Amino acid sequence: MNQGGVATTNGGSGSGSVGVRIQQSRRLPDFLQSVNLKYVKLGYHYLISNLLTLCFIPAIAALSIQVSQMNLDDLRQLWLHLQYNLVSIIICSAILVFGLTVYIMTRPRPVYLVDYSCYRPPDHLKAPYGRFLEHSRLTGDFDESSLEFQRKILERSGLGEETYVPKAMHSIPPTPSMAAAREEAEEVMFGALDTLFRNTNVSPKDIGILVVNCSLFNPTPSLSAMIVNKYKLRGNIRSFNLGGMGCSAGVIAVDLAKDLLQVHRNTYAVVVSTENITQNWYFGNNKSMLIPNCLFRVGGSAVLLSNKSNDRRRAKYKLIHVVRTHRGADDKAFRCVYQEQDDAGKTGVSLSKDLMAIAGGALKTNITTLGPLVLPISEQLLFFTTLAVKKLFNASVKPYIPDFKLAFDHFCIHAGGRAVIDELEKNLQLLPIHVEASRMTLHRFGNTSSSSIWYELAYIEAKGRIRNRNRIWQIAFGSGFKCNSAVWQALRNVKPSSNGPWEDCIDKYPVKISS
Repeated sequence: MNQGGVATTNGGSGSGSVGVRIQQSRRLPDFLQSVNLKYVKLGYHYLISNLLTLCFIPAIAALSIQVSQMNLDDLRQLWLHLQYNLVSIIICSAILVFGLTVYIMTRPRPVYLVDYSCYRPPDHLKAPYGRFLEHSRLTGDFDESSLEFQRKILERSGLGEETYVPKAMHSIPPTPSMAAAREEAEEVMFGALDTLFRNTNVSPKDIGILVVNCSLFNPTPSLSAMIVNKYKLRGNIRSFNLGGMGCSAGVIAVDLAKDLLQVHRNTYAVVVSTENITQNWYFGNNKSMLIPNCLFRVGGSAVLLSNKSNDRRRAKYKLIHVVRTHRGADDKAFRCVYQEQDDAGKTGVSLSKDLMAIAGGALKTNITTLGPLVLPISEQLLFFTTLAVKKLFNASVKPYIPDFKLAFDHFCIHAGGRAVIDELEKNLQLLPIHVEASRMTLHRFGNTSSSSIWYELAYIEAKGRIRNRNRIWQIAFGSGFKCNSAVWQALRNVKPSSNGPWEDCIDKYPVKISS
């Protein structure tokens, strides 16, 4: 889980005055002004790993062009020459067979995104500000200081009046039971999966791989087992349940599915991403643990991936890269988003005052590794020229800031909070339209954790902006601390699937969000 960089002047549970502000020390650092060379090298390591493919394909193309230009006399002369050079024929044939074999064995199988769906809760679960605050007051668990704190957080959060909280939180008093948590999980997961199977005409029996991620609700049997039971999936399905991995776990789940699709041929993989709020609402007065109550809302997604070559014709996207960064070896990063009990024994997720700085460091590492894989050569040359001058001559030259707008056409930045989106827009020098999907997703659905990047992609599709060969960058942050990126390429002009989350409201967006 992560939040929008909201700072408080009263971090305890006392009843003193409350203030909310964005502290300078908690903004994302200007990470593009300082570059760690080892992460640049890591990016180039990924690039060089595919060097054989990059060299082999042009060689084959050049040979094909040369052969196509030969006439019958040239071919006859070549045949006569080869007849008297048996050793040359054997050596050339062996090299050709070896090269083709290595290429076929080592090339990654393409992974296609056939379609995806996002769960849209029913209207009776909407939680406008007034109802949210009134219910918080009626529970009797929050003192006046905490109620005022939550009001100010909501006002500056970027959330709108139509986000959703689970049914258990609409009751007075709330009923956060295990049964209610299971009910929330079933409604979200099954709702997204029903739409996905209906839109793709894929039978649940055809699914060979299932990956489910949910950080804070991990019952027994698991969430993945609940899906297997509901849809009667086949007995040899390879199912996985990822827990405790935060808001970036959706990209991790896609990466795991991608690796499994490299091993298991001709199959489908389903990735389900969600978060469960029912049993993880905080009923105490510690300010750092109250922020998730104000930001996190009900949501979930289901994604259908395939490695079948014939699915390319109907797929929306092809997976190009996944780059993962984990800063868990650092103690501050490890504890910056931490589930624990407060002094009164009430469980919640506390958010460190260092969260924004830690997120900035993880992001710097991630994009420095990603850059060599996606940036055009012109940007890389400018970047390395200034970097070399700085390193070799110790000159006071600022490193060239690569323009990621030249690498990507669309950006899906995890809607963790308003301040995170603001700072990424500034540091990556993005235009308002590039962060529009993130802002509008935060406004309409709130922070839906790992599924937010799919609501954002659905927004861009609903606006009709995705064209053939467009590249999309999904980037998410999560506890641990992690920053993960996924890069997709559109295989056609993409239209929104039916029953999408924006289907009944896309014409109302974008809306102006007050500062």
